Amino acid sequence: METSSANLALVGHVSIPWHRRLFKALYVPMMLFPAVSVFLVLFVGALMMALLQSFGYAPIYGINDFPTLRYYEEMINDYGFRISIVYTFYYALVPTIAGTIFSIYLALALRKKFGQKTSFQFIYKLPLMIPYLVGVVLVIELFTPGGMIARMVAALGLIDRPNEFPRILKTEWGWGVMMVYLWKQIPFTTLIVYSVLMGLGREYEEAASTLGANRRQTFWHITLPQIIPGIVAATLIVFPFNFNNFEVPYILGADFPNSLPEQAWMTFDNADYTKRLGAMAICMTLSVICGFMLLLYLLFYRRYERKRGRQ
Repeated sequence: METSSANLALVGHVSIPWHRRLFKALYVPMMLFPAVSVFLVLFVGALMMALLQSFGYAPIYGINDFPTLRYYEEMINDYGFRISIVYTFYYALVPTIAGTIFSIYLALALRKKFGQKTSFQFIYKLPLMIPYLVGVVLVIELFTPGGMIARMVAALGLIDRPNEFPRILKTEWGWGVMMVYLWKQIPFTTLIVYSVLMGLGREYEEAASTLGANRRQTFWHITLPQIIPGIVAATLIVFPFNFNNFEVPYILGADFPNSLPEQAWMTFDNADYTKRLGAMAICMTLSVICGFMLLLYLLFYRRYERKRGRQ
């Protein structure tokens, strides 16, 4: 017995070679180094460069007015910028809210009718595999005055010629932008909410039904509070994308007013290089507004969780 104890003690004190200890200590940092390097260079580096340029430091253009608020003042005094803020929130909020509401009911319907059937899940997940620009092309092919729907309506005799079809794209209401956003985001939000629903038991819903609650009461007081985390997770991804998206409003939106990303691009794409510092000011403003909105949203959600007794 004493010999066994001595052997165990000896095994416990066997020293590991220094190079193996070093490799073990550096393994995780080495694995993270490429991703962290790319993040620091492409994100933090670009953000710092944009911040410095927005305050007048741009040696690459031969400008060094740092620190100055000139470019922010020009931005605020520009009517196009002020109306762009309104349109950017419009493009971001409307499809996010509408898509979330539709996705909740779609997820509930999927759980009720199809359960875990993978064949139908593939159908509603399909738009997630298709790039946004493909959706843009589809909307153009369908809804332009010479598009497929216009030709079908003309063939039915509802209009004389396809070019008489009502203008839907490139309008101030941004119908084309909304259609592409919803086409892409409804499956995404549905997938998240549906996953949360499938992870929940139906015991509380069945108990509420037994106690006399109708479907509406069960949804508002039992189901909805349980899927709120999934809704928050989806909107935290969908809203910033809508707010910062460039290509969809640029192709399908009105010529004026523009979204903030469009406004930044048009300011940057100028023969006068000094205007590019104004574009950096718009980009920083865009980042600050989006970050503030997300922070406010998370604070409200945290308050909601505390009121419900969750920490």
